[in-house]
This record gives sequence, C-alpha cells and structure tokens, in this order.
Amino acid sequence: MDSLDRFAAGKLAALEAKSLRRTLREDARLDGLWIERAGKRLLSFSCNDYLNLSHHSAVKAAAQEALERHGAGAGASRLVTGNHPLFAALEAQLARMKRTEAACVFGAGYLANAGIAPCLVKDGDAVYVDELSHSCMWTGAKLSGADIRPFYHNDTEHLADLLKDERGRYRHALVMTETVFSMDGDLAPLPDLAALCEAHDAWLMTDDAHGLGVVAAHDGAPLRMGTLSKAAGSFGGYLCASRSVIDYVKTRARTLVYSTALPPASAAAALKALQIIEAEPDLVARPLAKARRFTRALDLPEAQSAIVPLVLGSPARALSAAQALEEAGFLVVAIRPPTVPEGTARLRFAFTAGHADADVDRLAAAVRGLM
Repeated sequence: MDSLDRFAAGKLAALEAKSLRRTLREDARLDGLWIERAGKRLLSFSCNDYLNLSHHSAVKAAAQEALERHGAGAGASRLVTGNHPLFAALEAQLARMKRTEAACVFGAGYLANAGIAPCLVKDGDAVYVDELSHSCMWTGAKLSGADIRPFYHNDTEHLADLLKDERGRYRHALVMTETVFSMDGDLAPLPDLAALCEAHDAWLMTDDAHGLGVVAAHDGAPLRMGTLSKAAGSFGGYLCASRSVIDYVKTRARTLVYSTALPPASAAAALKALQIIEAEPDLVARPLAKARRFTRALDLPEAQSAIVPLVLGSPARALSAAQALEEAGFLVVAIRPPTVPEGTARLRFAFTAGHADADVDRLAAAVRGLM
C-alpha cells in the first residue's frame, strides 16, 4: 500500500472508531414520500422535497418538454452558449417572488454561495457569519479572502458589539445568515439583522434554501440567495438582488462564469414548481403544520419550520436511533459532526406536504420510545 492509500485508510479507521465514517447507501425514491433501501420500503422523513414537487405531474411534464426541445445538457457555461431561453423566465419568476429587481441562476446552491461572497468582498473587508450557517456559506467567505468574523447563533447583540467595535477597520462588511437553519429548523431574526446592517453600512446576505416554499421570510436583505433543489423539487441555486448587483455577479462570479449551465430540464422543472408555490398557499402551509403536529405530540418546542431536530448527543446514539426507526419503517437519517457541533449528533426530521397525519402520529409514537 502506498502512502496515499495508507493516509486514506488511517483517516477512515479513525472516523470509524468515532462513529463518524460516512457511507453512500442506494436510495430509490419511489415517489415524493417513499424510498426503497436495501429492498425495503421506508417512509422518508429526511427528504428536503418539502412540497413533494419533484414527483408532481406538471413539474415532470415541464422537464420532459424541455428535455425534448433543448436536450439533456446546456452544452457550455451561460456566458458561452449555455444561456438557454428558460433562464430568463426562471429569473423573472424568482425576482418577482423575492421582490427584487433581478435574479441570477447558478448550477447549484453550493455554487451560488461559493461564488457570491468572493465577488463582493476581499482582503481589507470583513464577513460576519452566523456560526451555524451552512458549509457553503463558509466556503464563500473563505474564498473571498476577507477577514471572517463569526457571531453567536442568532445573537444580534453579539453581532452589534462586533460591528460597533470593528466596522471602522474594514472597507466593506458582509453579514451572512440562513433564514431557516438547515440542522436546527429555527429562524434568523431578519428584521433585527437588517436594522443592524443598515446602521453599520453592512450588506446582509440570506440563504433561504429551507425557507422558500415553506416559511415566508420577511427579508429586508439586499442579497437573497437560495436553492431550487428543496421545496422547488428540482436543482440549481440563485441570487436575487438589484439589477446592478446581478449584472456584476453574472460577469464576475467564478462559479457561474467557469461552470456549465444548469440543464434545461432542471430549469423548466424549477420554473413550473415556483409557479405552483406561488399559486397554492394551502400546499405551502402543510409542511409546517405537519412539523407542529409532531412537536405537539412529543412535547417538543413548537416547530418554526419543516425541520425538527432531536439532539441525542453522541454519534453512536444517533446512529442507533436511526436504525431503530428504520426497523419500524421510517427513514430518518442521523446527522453527526462536522455537519453539527461536537456533542450534538441528532435525528433531523423533515416534514412534507404529503405526509399523512396518521403517519406523523405513528412516527411520534416510535420516536417517543427513543427519548
């Protein structure tokens, strides 16, 4: 075994010893709710397809039509020949929903977050990041070359102190947060963050990946990022902002300029899904209602979003609980460090519009025995 293999094997062994090794398991999604894993049908409470639109007949039909008309792939980056006609309609829809002048669609949400911050800040600037923000926000902050200044989770007083003490040192300041935090399901204090940023001439950027189509974000941010791969049921990322900011991002974001464009079928599916989200408020309200039914049944704090965590502590305990639920017919994936902080391994429940109340109740009964 050469040194590279020895290195990898040693790392894997160390992770295995801490119950932190990750492995890919084959999951066949049968519809918006059921998954087949190792020959067994499981009711999933782990998918981020909050409105089950990835299997909606109109969304699939839109994708199929685009596939026939435009082909399977974009063929190039958007600035070469990959800017197919569907992008204009998709960006107009996003801008209207987010109440901004314009939008820019990226190949993925991770690509959006990795590319936006480096366009806007660099050495001599600062990025203030909520400590529990998603990995891709941290990636963008690190790639920017700006000083990274974490603030305590949802702690506006801590951020206020940092901005008061430090803002004068930096040319520009960018504040980054999620609207709905992906592992905890809680909401950012957006009005307070927006007011702080206004007072200190800082630019607020929000990641609405888990809010779009589920929780209405009263978002005063000039930079509104998100993904099309969750409630919208497709794939891709976006930024909504002013026309000048979007035009600048389209010419300077490396993850847009040097990346092949989103496939036409994905763009068409996302556009149709967004139209459904806009037209069906009753559908949008269901995931949160299901999550709150679950938290009431278990006397947990009331759900603020479609995401409900059950913190168990150790990775081994989280894996054991996930296995017990799988044996009961439910798929609830264990979330372990480094995705969450040390000592907070958990089950992460994601509720969708299509979950039947009776199934939510069955899940709650199964989870009660694990608490």
